[in-house]
Amino acid sequence: MASNLDTTFAALADPTRRAILSMLLEDDMAVTDVAEPFQMSLAAISKHLGVLTAAGLISQEKRGRVKWCKLEPDALHAAAVWMQAFGMMGPLDLDAFEGFLQRELDMKTPPTADAADGD
Repeated sequence: MASNLDTTFAALADPTRRAILSMLLEDDMAVTDVAEPFQMSLAAISKHLGVLTAAGLISQEKRGRVKWCKLEPDALHAAAVWMQAFGMMGPLDLDAFEGFLQRELDMKTPPTADAADGD
């Protein structure tokens, strides 16, 4: 699973690839349409699409003479589950945490000599 996560996060590390995924959220797109908003060659876009395909984040299929790209929605499931594990910790309530620490310190503080003489 770790190598799949590595591949997924490596693919997501590039802003161009993240933009491509956002575009494909709307609908399937031809490769030429994917390339249109970017200031790079079709070959460069094809390399980005290859990385996304290798990571399983998109699929590509030829329909007639046109190559189409499709988002694979389940591909991010493992990454989402992994990231949600870190969300299990709720927001930290600093006041409650400070109170907890104070109670712990009070329990561990030895009685002073004056307190011991008073018993």
